[in-house]
Amino acid sequence: MTTRTTTRTVTFNRPFVLTSIGEEQPAGKYTVETDEGLLEGTSVPAYRRIATLIRLPGRPGSAVLESVVNIDSAELSAALERDASGGG
Repeated sequence: MTTRTTTRTVTFNRPFVLTSIGEEQPAGKYTVETDEGLLEGTSVPAYRRIATLIRLPGRPGSAVLESVVNIDSAELSAALERDASGGG
């Protein structure tokens, strides 16, 4: 399967929580990667989302520099909307 990855930076102005992360993350800029697979047998190129990943910085004092977590793209969009509207 042919895949493509797109990368974007999202900014949270307030701390946020996503289900798959589990704990509150600080406000800041985060890199989000979306992997999509090419659908076979279509007359025009069409892609299906395979995974959405967010890169999280390691916690201060931790030996982990960065972690990558598979997240729900709809939940991320909702969290970004809440953040932009000032909601919690």
